Parts: sequence; C-alpha cells; structure tokens
Amino acid sequence: MTYMMCLFLFGLVMGLVAVASNPSPYFAALGLVVVAGMGCGVLLGYGGSFLSLVLFLIYLGGMLVVFAYSAALAAEPYPESWGSPAVVLYMAIYSAGVVLACVSMCGGWYEFSWVPVDEMAEFSVFRGDMGGVALMYSLGGGMLVISAWVLLLTLFVVLELTRGMSRGTVRAV
Repeated sequence: MTYMMCLFLFGLVMGLVAVASNPSPYFAALGLVVVAGMGCGVLLGYGGSFLSLVLFLIYLGGMLVVFAYSAALAAEPYPESWGSPAVVLYMAIYSAGVVLACVSMCGGWYEFSWVPVDEMAEFSVFRGDMGGVALMYSLGGGMLVISAWVLLLTLFVVLELTRGMSRGTVRAV
C-alpha cells in the first residue's frame, strides 16, 4: 500500500509540474486530468472512497468546461508540447524546486505515519468518509453556500469577459 501511495503522490506532483510548465491549454488540461486522478487515488488510499468518487466527478466536469473555454479562446494551429525546449526547461526547474523542497523537509516523513481512516473499523459504526460528508453539510453549510455564490459570480465574470463587441459568448477569436 505504501508503494501505491508513493506512486499516487509522485503522479500528483508530476501532473502539477506538467500543468505549471506548459503554456498550451490542450496539454495543461491533460495534466489537470492526471492531477485529479492521482489526487483521488490518494484520497482513496486513505479510506475516503465516497469523497474520492465525488471529487473526481466534479473535477472532470469542471475541467471539461475549462478545456472548452481554453480551446475556444486559444485556437493555436501548432501548440507547444511537452517536448519543446522551453517547456522542458520549465519542467526541469519546477522538478528541481520540488526535489529541493523534499530534501529540506525529509526529516519527519516515515512510512508508518500513513494510516488510513478505517484502521479502527471494528470500533466504529460509520465509515470515516461518511462522517466527514455529514460534518461538511452540517457545520460547513455556510461555506457551501458561499462557495456556490462565488462559483456563480465567476461564471458571470467569465461570460462577460468573453462576450466582446456585443456578439454573445460564442464568437470567433
């Protein structure tokens, strides 16, 4: 299980490096899909199967919208890929930064500190992730309403920014 968690965390970090270093929206959207999958794998490894499934579905829906907007607004005939020299340079710089951060903070990480949420399942009535979902909807209800309002406001801002010359939101760039 430790090797699977290391694989998920390594894929998560490399996906973030791919998103940060790529100027093309097509390949950055692919990096976001990798990051979402690996992040949900980490959650799944810690015992949050329901939360992992919900987040993966929400991330994929959100990334579909982001990819549609970015593909419509940045219509490049020949986008830069991960093999371009500038992108490879940025990936090397970001990877070196990640390695330096890991080396500077490596003293407190051990294998036995990776404990899943259902380790004491025989003493519990509920699964660990179900208790978190109930807590999110009971005590975090105000934050959910604020988050929904911010997302709606963001949608209107993006629609207004892409409107341009009173021709509506769908236009040729």
